Amino acid sequence: MGPCTPLVTLFLLSWLQPLQGQQHHLVEYMERRLAALEERLAQCQDQSSRHAAELRDFKNKMLPLLEVAEKEREALRTEADSISGRVDRLEREVDYLETQNPALPCVEVDEKVTGGPGIKGKGRRNEKYDMLTDCGYTISQVRSMKILKRFGGPAGLWTKDPMGPTEKIYVLDGTQNDTAFVFPRLRDFTLAMAARKASRVRVPFPWVGTGQLVYGGFLYYARRPPGGPGGGGELENTLQLIKFHLANRTVVDSSVFPAEGLIPPYGLTTDTYIDLAADEEGLWAVYATREDDRHLCLAKLDPQTLDTEQQWDTPCPRENAEAAFVICGTLYVVYNTRPASRARIQCSFDASGTLTPERAALPYFPRRYGAHASLRYNPRERQLYAWDDGYQIVYKLEMRRKEEEV
Repeated sequence: MGPCTPLVTLFLLSWLQPLQGQQHHLVEYMERRLAALEERLAQCQDQSSRHAAELRDFKNKMLPLLEVAEKEREALRTEADSISGRVDRLEREVDYLETQNPALPCVEVDEKVTGGPGIKGKGRRNEKYDMLTDCGYTISQVRSMKILKRFGGPAGLWTKDPMGPTEKIYVLDGTQNDTAFVFPRLRDFTLAMAARKASRVRVPFPWVGTGQLVYGGFLYYARRPPGGPGGGGELENTLQLIKFHLANRTVVDSSVFPAEGLIPPYGLTTDTYIDLAADEEGLWAVYATREDDRHLCLAKLDPQTLDTEQQWDTPCPRENAEAAFVICGTLYVVYNTRPASRARIQCSFDASGTLTPERAALPYFPRRYGAHASLRYNPRERQLYAWDDGYQIVYKLEMRRKEEEV
């Protein structure tokens, strides 16, 4: 070895000694950290075990309570079914009692029909109607309903053309409007973005109320002329009937309705002054006047000329009436309450005299508590198209012969 060997050895020893000291401190630091981690893991394990035990205790306490709650739920469901059955039985008993004891207003007005003075106007008054068809059916019950959607405001009208070959749906929203929506078919109307599928038909004069009717390719509706009901002037108490061609979009005829002192026929639907209806026999109008402000009147119209062929004073009161429709020459008036409850047919009037009050059914509508702004009967489908607080509803009707006993 050379003379420099001892110096190199001393240098290496002096450099390695601090390095070994640093390694020792690092090992001690890592051991402390690992011990701390082990202690915290042990604490977490203890907490997890404690929480698991508490969860098991909570589960053991809740299981009996859940069983009791399930038993109580079943008991409540059974009780609700029992109450529903009793309510249905009570409604049937009330229906039976009311059919056995007809309402007094009908008797009172039956006497008036034979001797009342009547309103001066075109057409025969209070004469028995001669049926044009062999239609002899009456309502047995309102069987079921289907809520299709909600479209528009609380009052309006939706319908099909009972004489038309197409499946078009006509929607007239509001009580004073001039634009109707026309949908190609029912499926298009039920879509979420239905308005995009609809064509719009604008009429030259706004309609009044919800008494419009689509019949044979025409839109029939009542227009308030300048100075009509509520407007003052010479035509204060008159309304004008408009016959509008839906394809050509032109007015083909109009006529002042031959009744003086018009008032809303329905006590719960005060925006409508003339309610037009169609059945197997043709075109009808339901209205009321100040001469007898307690009861409804019925008129048979000529759909070609809008002339009034016959008129009747009916036994049906205006109070609490909300809508009406005609089937086989018989007027059916629907009544409700305010606030709205379950609607019911409580009065009928057969213009031909075939259906006597004793044989007329007075059914409730299916369970839905609302207010009908309009009802349109489709004789081809034997269904009612209803507008109920913005909801569009279809009611299916069950029929029987007028001569059959209830």
